[in-house]
Amino acid sequence: MYDGPFCVLSAVDGPNQRRLLYEVLKHDPTHEDVRRFLRRLKEAIGVRSGPVRGVTTDGSALYPEPLAEVFSDVPHQICEFHILEELIKVVLRVAAQLRKRMAEQTPKLPRGRPPSDPESQRKPRQAKRIERRAAELFKHRHLFVRHHLSPAQRRQSQHLCRGQRQLRAVRQIMDEVYRSFDRRCRTDTALAKLAQLRQKVIRYRSLGRSLDKLKSPNLEKALTFLDDELLGATSNAVERSNRRVRKMQKTVYRVRTREALRGRLALDLQRDEHSAGRQATTDSLHEARGLPE
Repeated sequence: MYDGPFCVLSAVDGPNQRRLLYEVLKHDPTHEDVRRFLRRLKEAIGVRSGPVRGVTTDGSALYPEPLAEVFSDVPHQICEFHILEELIKVVLRVAAQLRKRMAEQTPKLPRGRPPSDPESQRKPRQAKRIERRAAELFKHRHLFVRHHLSPAQRRQSQHLCRGQRQLRAVRQIMDEVYRSFDRRCRTDTALAKLAQLRQKVIRYRSLGRSLDKLKSPNLEKALTFLDDELLGATSNAVERSNRRVRKMQKTVYRVRTREALRGRLALDLQRDEHSAGRQATTDSLHEARGLPE
C-alpha cells in the first residue's frame, strides 16, 4: 500500500482475514526489502506453528524472485483479479481501435445541401449509419468484457459483432479466459485451454500486438489456485485490510508520519488478535437478549 512518501508491506492470513505482519518503508520497495520482509514472515509463521499452503500476490515483479528463495516449496498464486483487470483493459483498447477504424471509413461530405443524384444521397446515409454503429459500440463496450451475459445482452452483443470478425473474436477470447478460471477444472486442464487460446489468437493478425498480454507467464501463475481449495484466487484479503487502514486515517489525513502510520497498523493488528474473543462476546450478548424474561 502506497501512502504518500511511504510504502506499507503487509501479509494477511486469507482464510482467517487476519493481518500477520507489516513493515513501513520510506522509499519504494526493492527485492531486498521484500526478501527481508518474507524472512521475518517465515519466522513469525514458524512461531505460530502454522503451515503455509500458498502465497497470493498481485502481478508485481517484486515478488517472484524473493518468494522462490524464501518459500521455495510453496505455490505462488498471482491474483486473478489483477490479471483479469489487465486483460479487460486490453480488450477494451482493441474495441476502441476498431471503433476508430470504423470512424475513419466515414465518407467526407461537402458543405451545404447534397445534390439530388443517388450517389450524393447515399453518402450522408452511409455516414449516419457508421456514426450510429460507432456510438452503439461505445455505449455497449462493456458487453465485450462482462462475465455473465443475459439473453438480451447476448443478442445485443451479437448485433454489435455483425460484420466485425475482430469484435466477435475478442468476445470469444474473454469467454475462454473466464472458463479457464472456473474452479470446476484443474490447473492442467486450464493450461491446456490457455495453450489452445494462444494458438487461436495467432490467426488474428489484424489485431497486431494488442493481445500479447495473453502470452504473459503471470497468466499461468494465476491458475495455480485450481488445484488447492484453500489457496486464495485473489489478494482481496490484504486489499480489504488496506482499505480498513485508509478508513481509519481519513480523520487525520493531514497528520501523516511514519510513527503515526505504524501506530495505525499496530491498532489494526491488535484488533485482529482480539477478533475471536470479540465475536464470542457479541454472540453471547445476542443469545442473552434473545432469551425470554
